[in-house]
Amino acid sequence: MIPIASPVITKLEKELVNEVLESGNLATGEYVTKFEQNFANYIGVPYAIATSSGTTGLHAAIESLSLPEGSEIITTPFTFIASSNSILYSKHQPIFVDIDPETFNMNPDYIRDLVRNNRNIKAILVVHLYGLPANMKAIMDIAKEFNLKVIEDCAQAHGAEINGRKVGTFGDVGVFSFYPTKNMTTSEGGMIVTHNEEINAKSRLLINHGSPERYVHTIIGYNYRMTNISAAIGIGQLKQIEHFTSKRISNANMLNKGLGDIKWLRTPYAPEGFKHVYHQYTIKIEGKGRTEVIKELEKAKIGYGVHYPTPIHLQPVYKELGYGTQELPHSEKLANEVLSLPVHPGLSELDIKKIVSVFTSL
Repeated sequence: MIPIASPVITKLEKELVNEVLESGNLATGEYVTKFEQNFANYIGVPYAIATSSGTTGLHAAIESLSLPEGSEIITTPFTFIASSNSILYSKHQPIFVDIDPETFNMNPDYIRDLVRNNRNIKAILVVHLYGLPANMKAIMDIAKEFNLKVIEDCAQAHGAEINGRKVGTFGDVGVFSFYPTKNMTTSEGGMIVTHNEEINAKSRLLINHGSPERYVHTIIGYNYRMTNISAAIGIGQLKQIEHFTSKRISNANMLNKGLGDIKWLRTPYAPEGFKHVYHQYTIKIEGKGRTEVIKELEKAKIGYGVHYPTPIHLQPVYKELGYGTQELPHSEKLANEVLSLPVHPGLSELDIKKIVSVFTSL
């Protein structure tokens, strides 16, 4: 079986975890601090705050902006539900905007149209989907013009860049996830990154019960801390992230070459100057039934994913909240066309040839 995703865990991570186990300090501590420092240096920001997951990181990041309660925050319906849920956790309102059908990311033109007519919009939560950066120049221009905060959801985009600048550094605050399927892992975990000292300070309070020192609590906070065990894995993974990324890109290039001439599908697109890091290698199936393709992949014992089969505004819980009537045609159409194929660093060249052969035989 060729899995859709597979974390690469090496001897280094195992040795670091054993160090933590032998130290007896299993909760937060020096390994978390070191991981934060190393990750901040990798991204190119002064501050990084480790969290228990990408979702808890998003929640804390949004709250750290101190927006007026009930603020509206623009985001995409075409991603995992954690992004918009984090807005709701913070007692704000997600406002969904449709996507660009080529990049699968939010279309800045639609953002501008929304903001121009709605002064209750206070922020934009941008998702860099599948590892491809969103159009941050256009989005930041809109944010500057209308005085909006920008949160970058970088859960799928470790090391993704626009003209050499890493995602997570464009907006007010960025958040990464280290779930096992991601480009690097800590088992479960996340990281908030920012240039802003106030956001850093408030985020640190929020993830630690609102406590600046032991048994002193200045705000209502949460237990969103990362453990030393997770951080130890992260320290080891971060040392290898460039290798992981180059392998993903190499695998994607081989898939592009093998699938590029098939007329009924579209391989992933990246604008010039945008570094796609391929958390997912997601194709569009336009001239054939997706179910037919999936059946052939299953016969060949090749893993796959549909990311995502139902846009967030059409999820049952969001329909109950009144979102189901909104029409977002690109998101709704792509939900029926997208198909993710294995691209992870554990693939061999033979694996990739096997994946390609399924498509060339259809």
